[in-house]
Amino acid sequence: MASYHLSVKTIKRSAGRTATAAAAYRVGERIECQREGRVHDYTRKQGIEETFILTPKDAPDWASDRSRLWNEAEASETRRNSVTAREWELALPSEISAEDRSQITRDFAQELVSRYGVAVDVAIHAPHREGDQRNHHAHVLTSTRKLEAGGFTAKTRVLDSAKTGGVEIEQMRGLWAELQNRALERVGEIERVDHRSLEKQRETALDRGDKLSAEELDRDPELKLGPAANSMERRAKAVAEGQGREYVPVTERGAVVHAARQARAAFREMRARLELARETYGIEREAGQGRVSAGLAALRAATSKERDPNPKDFRERLARVVGRPRDQDDVPKPEGRNYARERLKEIMEKDAGRDGQAAVHKLDGHSEYDLGEDTGRDERKPSVNERLKDVLNKPRERLEIEDERDQEKDQEVEKDRDIDRDPGLSH
Repeated sequence: MASYHLSVKTIKRSAGRTATAAAAYRVGERIECQREGRVHDYTRKQGIEETFILTPKDAPDWASDRSRLWNEAEASETRRNSVTAREWELALPSEISAEDRSQITRDFAQELVSRYGVAVDVAIHAPHREGDQRNHHAHVLTSTRKLEAGGFTAKTRVLDSAKTGGVEIEQMRGLWAELQNRALERVGEIERVDHRSLEKQRETALDRGDKLSAEELDRDPELKLGPAANSMERRAKAVAEGQGREYVPVTERGAVVHAARQARAAFREMRARLELARETYGIEREAGQGRVSAGLAALRAATSKERDPNPKDFRERLARVVGRPRDQDDVPKPEGRNYARERLKEIMEKDAGRDGQAAVHKLDGHSEYDLGEDTGRDERKPSVNERLKDVLNKPRERLEIEDERDQEKDQEVEKDRDIDRDPGLSH
């Protein structure tokens, strides 16, 4: 899945860093720092796919020489605590080609040149051979002064100011998301990235009435492993793959991250199934099927064994995700029996491979140990039918297959206890 990352860091003398050393390391070259009299030689560095320099139109010719460029940047700063360069670190989508990754990075770098009048030095790195092979990324080093015909001039205060710096960086973050999404769309990828915080994304989802997306976004940002833990987890994964067994995290941080990723993967699977169910329902209705028949077809599509080896478990997770109050049923049914439940029982007998009444009992939210007891008691949970109906019918006609008597019972139950949730979705 495509993920978003853009961070901005400063290269400052007060931290013992120089623009010459930063440039040499990122592009894998040898640069002599004239101010310090030191040589920074990183010519043996591997994994560098491409490097290039972009400058304003009226920049001097020497700006294309990397060593001269960054030595001039160092010379233009006289204070011992000066910030001599700024680094924009970008995550590149693994779903697109190397040429596309290069192009969107170049487009982003060119925008920095046009917007701030600075010199930009770019290095695109391949994933580390022992790390995640999707981790393509770029280091974009920029000067902190404008580069004009006579050399470096005024500071880019718009990025340094507390009032304007955050706004400018946020706009560049939005541009980087847009560039990636265009590239993903060109290659036919469905996934998109979003530069906004999880909280902002969740607010937007709620505003448009997408409660499922809002619940998916109701989690903490992923914990950062750090170099030491990341190295240990990489080795553990390699050993597990070599031995043909399932990977088990070896650090506490690794376990938290692994659990969060598994939860997000499960949620994405459920979302894909819901979309399939909604689409199936629409097709069946357009083909002339009734609401009940179309709903059952959608349920079969969402829980097909070809998509999930354990459809019963998926059905239970689905019920917890899409729970909503149901409306009064307007479908006439034979007196004295729940027609929809009888139909669902037949499907459950075939799909779940067990006794129909037990399957319906499980579908209604009871455990297997409760089978045979009074299913109308206060502990009964809302059924999957009640929870699926809103998702299947947006923006189409609503599927309402429960009678008014069950609705009144469900409303009483909701007052007495909370609906169980899958603890994995809280991350």
